[in-house]
Amino acid sequence: METITLDNDITVFYVEAASYPDGILEAHESLHSLIPFSPERKYFGISRPENGEGIRYKACAEEMHEGEGKALNCGTVVLKKGTYVSVVLKDYLKDLPSVERTFSQLLKHPGLDPQGYCVEWYITNKDMRCMIRLEN
Repeated sequence: METITLDNDITVFYVEAASYPDGILEAHESLHSLIPFSPERKYFGISRPENGEGIRYKACAEEMHEGEGKALNCGTVVLKKGTYVSVVLKDYLKDLPSVERTFSQLLKHPGLDPQGYCVEWYITNKDMRCMIRLEN
């Protein structure tokens, strides 16, 4: 486990999964049908309990220009700058349950931002950074 710092807010647009965890793949497929893949763009999955309805999952892409998400009829969320506790999962597709195990471990860390998300940052097509923002 390590900490990393996001120096700037990241505005993302998203497609929300119809259910969690079953709808995650479909949400990512829907997102990628809206935009072509770009190595310059950051891709994420974010989740947290919302409105007493259980965990809500959103497949996200970084806005490359202001208003991009709105133009695609997508909602937007800001991943806040700050310090995040994180773990990098190498070749995560070979062990998908490792994602849940890693977030279970990260959620035990003291000082988490109560309004933060569990963030999956897809750093390559094989590697993912699991991270949760810490309170300032």
